[in-house]
Amino acid sequence: MEQFVIDQIRSGLKYLPANLAKSYFIKNSNAETIAFRSKGFIRGVCHPNENFSQLKEANIGWIRIDIPYPYKPDGSISAHYKGFKEKCRRFHEHGIKVMAVTPYPSDYIADGADVRTEAGREKLKAVAAFLAKDLQNDVDAFQITNEMGIPHFTLPLTMEEAVRFIALHLETIFPIRGRLLIGYNSAGPQADLHAGLKPYLQYVDYVGVDIYVGCFDTIPGAMWMFDSLLRYLWNFTKKPILLQEFGYISGGKPKTKKEKRAVLQAYGYSSEAEAAKEPDMFIERLPETLKKHVKHVCENDPDRYADLLFRSDLKNHFYRELPAITKIPGYEHTPEGQAKFYADILPHLYSLPYVCGAIIYCYMDSDRCYICGQNDCPTETRWGLVDCAGSPKPSFYAVKKAFGRIQWEDKVSDR
Repeated sequence: MEQFVIDQIRSGLKYLPANLAKSYFIKNSNAETIAFRSKGFIRGVCHPNENFSQLKEANIGWIRIDIPYPYKPDGSISAHYKGFKEKCRRFHEHGIKVMAVTPYPSDYIADGADVRTEAGREKLKAVAAFLAKDLQNDVDAFQITNEMGIPHFTLPLTMEEAVRFIALHLETIFPIRGRLLIGYNSAGPQADLHAGLKPYLQYVDYVGVDIYVGCFDTIPGAMWMFDSLLRYLWNFTKKPILLQEFGYISGGKPKTKKEKRAVLQAYGYSSEAEAAKEPDMFIERLPETLKKHVKHVCENDPDRYADLLFRSDLKNHFYRELPAITKIPGYEHTPEGQAKFYADILPHLYSLPYVCGAIIYCYMDSDRCYICGQNDCPTETRWGLVDCAGSPKPSFYAVKKAFGRIQWEDKVSDR
């Protein structure tokens, strides 16, 4: 198998052959996965605007948005939660379904619903039951929290506690879910999360995975990585696999050594080593959003600051760059490269019979990076199918064509 993968890379092929995936699925198929896929492929986007005509033009059938924590400190329902419900209703009025992401553990903990205590677990289950009952007519599916294992989403929980957090939601919601679909997701393989949740797979309709090849880590990507991860997860869970987040950055390039040195000099340092010698002072000079992120992820441990900033993919945020190696060969981080990515991958994902849908991250570019707070950081600002003004990028038309073909093929297969 290793030689096969090497040959794929050398020959320039983008994927493991689709017929290999189909033959593997046929030999190991189950009725649940087949039945889910027969209902139609989920064609979705994350974080849309409300230009409904434009969304429908792109043949988008689902949106994925976050549920605000429902309660205020005094126990009353928050205005943000009420606004969320109204927003869901507007999408439903235009024939678009809603995948709703339940709040993060830290939101529950702030309200006393802490999975680490007995009283907290009971309150957590009450919140989960409320969401399931209250949103019956407003959403179409639940994703239980998001990307446990990624520190800034998971903390202050350990992975074992995060598994219990998800499991309590699944056990509570599944019996009262009615028409709603329910599942969870992972950031990439996250084997410890899936292993911990295996006893609870009886309570899920799908298992989600987020795959961002060639965009974050300072390592090269390849299209066959999608196949490998998706097939691994289906084989492990035997559940319909939803590509719950994926995408490709439409801008960003590497910086020269001179440009990186200028970034460091702007903070008063001549090198990374010099900055690492006084981590407390260095961190205080960072943009406020980046400073808070580093302190949170490192749990206010200065000894970890330099490693996070200079030896993880946060380095891309600090320098506001995408290294030359951080891409999929043949797919540049340009609007045209992003469009080519979607034009190639969406039909292929549809050809994988154990994949039940694909939700693109995301619909609209951002004017500022939510991780570091800088407006010229490419990592979290240039994922959109439309730009910050809402004007379509080349990827919009690529998705429109691919999703349109998928929608047509689903209708044909129903006849």
